[in-house]
Amino acid sequence: MASYDEKRMRGDSPSDDAMADQHMGLGRYLATRLPTLKPPMAKAPNPIKLLATLNLQQWLFFLVAFIAWAWDAFDFFTVSLTVSELSKEFGKTTAQITWGITLVLMFRSVGAIIFGIAADRYGRKWPFIVNNILFIILELGTGFCNTYSQFLACRALFGIAMGGLYGNAAATALEDCPEQARGIVSGMLQQGYAFGYLLATVFARGLVDTTSHGWRPLFWFGACPPVLIIIFRLCLPETKSYTQRAAVRKANGNVAGTFIAEGRVALQKHGLLLIYLVLLMAGFNFMSHGSQDLYPQMLENQFNFSKNAVTVTQVVANLGAMTGGTVVGYSSQIFGRRFSIIVMSIVGGLLLYPYGFVSNKRVIAAAFFEQFCVQGAWGVIPIHLMELSPGSFRTFVVGTSYQLGNLVSSASSTIESTIGERFPLPPKGKTKRYEYGKVIAIFMACVYTYVIVLTFFGPERRGRRFGVEHDSDMVDAAGREALHRATGRGEETRDSSDADGVHGEKV
Repeated sequence: MASYDEKRMRGDSPSDDAMADQHMGLGRYLATRLPTLKPPMAKAPNPIKLLATLNLQQWLFFLVAFIAWAWDAFDFFTVSLTVSELSKEFGKTTAQITWGITLVLMFRSVGAIIFGIAADRYGRKWPFIVNNILFIILELGTGFCNTYSQFLACRALFGIAMGGLYGNAAATALEDCPEQARGIVSGMLQQGYAFGYLLATVFARGLVDTTSHGWRPLFWFGACPPVLIIIFRLCLPETKSYTQRAAVRKANGNVAGTFIAEGRVALQKHGLLLIYLVLLMAGFNFMSHGSQDLYPQMLENQFNFSKNAVTVTQVVANLGAMTGGTVVGYSSQIFGRRFSIIVMSIVGGLLLYPYGFVSNKRVIAAAFFEQFCVQGAWGVIPIHLMELSPGSFRTFVVGTSYQLGNLVSSASSTIESTIGERFPLPPKGKTKRYEYGKVIAIFMACVYTYVIVLTFFGPERRGRRFGVEHDSDMVDAAGREALHRATGRGEETRDSSDADGVHGEKV
């Protein structure tokens, strides 16, 4: 029986031999890495026509996920945009304040596990709502902190809440999305992160140090929009994909037992894949945080940019990020997920010199294109993770792999700021200055190399079908009879989705 990779190289459809890849040997798998990297050049309709294939409910699912993810990013970046003010407030160094960022990244994996399991077991809706309630409480709490210890405690708890949202947002936006539109919708969804960063940059300029309360109004304001997001989500039902899985569990007669069996099957069949996804997400999170978190500080401290100049640079950079994520997400439907990621990493690496060493306002152009590449690669990630994840645990796997990757990369800003202090520049008055640009460039060159290597050797399942009737894991956990009763279908292919699509190879 031919493997997915062999059929991919011949240009045939691999869907009928989906199970073959599960038994592919290591040597045979490695031999397929270069041939399967060749762009499939799949036909993709005009982007406008693709977006028109979404019905009203699918659009509403996307919008609530996008808005929530954007505001999640807004709340996260409130700290990185107020490092100087927080340092003065609490009498701490920049490196000490960045522990507020590090703790959020470290504790996000806890939230991903808790809320991911809850969303896969009980549905996408209520865990999503609880997440946003916690955002309200913890952003308000941060704004009222009077000591450094209180600040760190609030940010650690915020990390748990933040960690629970990403997997849920990806599942809500993508699992009911038409297959051909997945690439562009994935890119648009991921740019909620850049859009949130853009909003945080703009509102930080308008709210920080413009009143007698200093930095605090930015955090108080951050607690308001989640109220509207909660109302929006309350008006929407569960996704069709989750409802189908819930029906199979119910048809089996033991909902909790079936869910536990699904978890056992997923670990047995996809354990190595889960490890790979965590390693991949570590690289991607190093890429985003390494290029972004300390960049405003670099512009202000090293290049002596005014606050207005920093704001303009950050806005332009995030416009580049949103453009890149959408364009590359759409392009990955044509050229493939792995190929798109690798190309963006190579181009991003070539742009590191102007990004970190151009000390005048021309750096704005470098910032635009660097973030085009960083978030261009990221634009592929939501759908890439969804297609690789076991069907029964999409929220858990997508969220947990992403957040465990964040945990691995959690000290990126602290590492950069600490190393940067070893490269002092002449002070400006009483303000110490450091050569952060050099550190960011070297750090990011290492990260890009890591991502290229890991992506090259990794799997891809572009075009995988998400319906429960195509999921062999559910057949193993609940039985074919329960699946038949719940879906009303006859005999199905054992698994036409585990690698359904032109790139269906397994790790």
